[in-house]
Amino acid sequence: MRADEQLPAYLDSDTLRAILKRALREDLGSGDLTSTAIISADAQGAAAFVAREAGIAAGLYVATQVFALLGRDLTVSWQIKDGDSLERGGVFGTIRGNLRAILAAERLALNLLQRMSGIATQTAKMVAATEGYPARIRDTRKTAPGLRLLDKWAVLLGGGTNHRLGLYDRILIKDNHIDAAGGLRKAVMLATAAHPSLSVDVEARTLGEVFEALAVADCIDVLLLDNMTRLTPSGEVDTCLLQEAVTLIGGRLQTEASGNVTLTSVRSIAAAGVDYISSGALTHSVHALNIALKITGC
Repeated sequence: MRADEQLPAYLDSDTLRAILKRALREDLGSGDLTSTAIISADAQGAAAFVAREAGIAAGLYVATQVFALLGRDLTVSWQIKDGDSLERGGVFGTIRGNLRAILAAERLALNLLQRMSGIATQTAKMVAATEGYPARIRDTRKTAPGLRLLDKWAVLLGGGTNHRLGLYDRILIKDNHIDAAGGLRKAVMLATAAHPSLSVDVEARTLGEVFEALAVADCIDVLLLDNMTRLTPSGEVDTCLLQEAVTLIGGRLQTEASGNVTLTSVRSIAAAGVDYISSGALTHSVHALNIALKITGC
C-alpha cells in the first residue's frame, strides 16, 4: 500500500520539495564519500523500514519524496499509510533500487519519519487521554525551524488540530503584547482596529484579565487561559483556578488551556470544561520514534 498522498491544506508539493531539497543539500553536500568509496555505481539492493518501538506512523509520504529526489528509479512500498499504528519490531515498508542512492537519502528520510512519527504518537496519546471530553488537542508555534509545516502535519496525523501557522494568519495577543500595550482591553482594541477581519485569540493569566476579556468578548474568538493549571509539590494536578475561570466565562467565549500540559495532567485539564488544550511539548520536546532502515538484499 502506498503512503497517503493527501497533503494538508497549508502544504503544497512545491513547498514540500523545497524543504526536502534544502535538507538533502545540508546532508549530502558534494556527495556521499563513504558509499562512493565502498559501493559500485550500479549496485542494486533492497532495504526494510523497521519500527523499533510502537507508535503512530507519520511521514511516509515525506520519506517517499526524499528518495524521489535522488532520481535513481528507487521504488518505495508501504504496508501501511500515514496515521496508522506501528507495531514494535514490525517491517512496515521497503525500498529497492540503486544502493548508493538509498544510502544517500537514508538519514534524511529516517530523521523526518522519526520526528513526525514521534509527534503523531505523542499527540495520539494526549487525544486518547482526553476521551469523553469535548476538548481538542492542538499545537503551537514551538516547532523546529524550517520544519513547521511537517511538524503541524504530524499533529494532524496523530488526531490533533492545528492552531495558527505563523504570526501572519491569526491574531494572538499574548502576555508581552498586553504588557507592552498597557492592558488587555487596549491590546484587543488596537488589534481589532488594525485587522477587523481576522480571528482574535487573547491570553489571560489571571481572573482579573478574564474579567477584562469578558468586557470585550464580542471582539474575541478564543480566550487562552495560561498557566492556570498548577502542579503541586506532591505531583498532583490542581485545576481549581482553571475551573473557576471556565465557570466565570460561562460559555461566552471559547476557551483554551495552556501551560503544564502533560500526559499526567491533560485529562484533569479537559475535565475543567475547556474547548481546546494546547501543548508546545508535542513539537518542541518530541521523542523521536525509533525507526531503522536495514539492508535486506544486494
